[in-house]
Amino acid sequence: MATPLLNAAVYFFIFGLLLGANRGIPKDVYVPFLVTGVFVFTFTQSSVLAGVRAISGNLGLVRALHFPRASLPISFALQQLQQLLASMLVLVVIMLAFGSFPDLSWLLIVPALVLQFVFNTGLALIFARMGSKTPDLAQLMPFVLRTWMYASGVMFSIPAMLHDKDVPSWLADVLQWNPAAVYMDLVRFALIDEYGSSYLPPHVWAFALGWALLTGAVGFVYFWKSEERYGRG
Repeated sequence: MATPLLNAAVYFFIFGLLLGANRGIPKDVYVPFLVTGVFVFTFTQSSVLAGVRAISGNLGLVRALHFPRASLPISFALQQLQQLLASMLVLVVIMLAFGSFPDLSWLLIVPALVLQFVFNTGLALIFARMGSKTPDLAQLMPFVLRTWMYASGVMFSIPAMLHDKDVPSWLADVLQWNPAAVYMDLVRFALIDEYGSSYLPPHVWAFALGWALLTGAVGFVYFWKSEERYGRG
């Protein structure tokens, strides 16, 4: 919990104060906006990193016992969900401190996080299989995930940032519909009163559901096809 908070503080200083990445976002909600983005993205980031090491980091257990190998990446994704729920208590305190009070919209956090958990579990299963064959992948993933974070609007609003930029429409769509941005948008919409029609893309719930079902199904099938080969060779 301390690491995401420290990251949020650093990002606020660099992007919020020095680079002015809070453009288009009311100043009194930028801190909740930023902290929400950091917590939600960290949930996905940690699930992927844990998934990469799920098999390669537990070879002794995999070789010694016969059990469904998928239980390893799934259990790691569940651990990250538990950590996120603990972080949410801190986020609620931050929201209250900046004048956002509980509302019925806060209940939307539940389906948003359920969909994100399914998405994260699918990613964890995919990278668990990849990591079992290429252990060095664990060294590369932090750089890949950091690039993904910078492209997902953790520190800024994608629509506001692209509003006066001459960028191809397909690029704007890719940035807005990438799953990390979608799940952050949903949680921000649920928690922050000012984050509404100006920032939330249309049909975002449909994209959130689609990413969850697609990634969850692909991840399970992809991992299961190598079930009998984990721990061998």
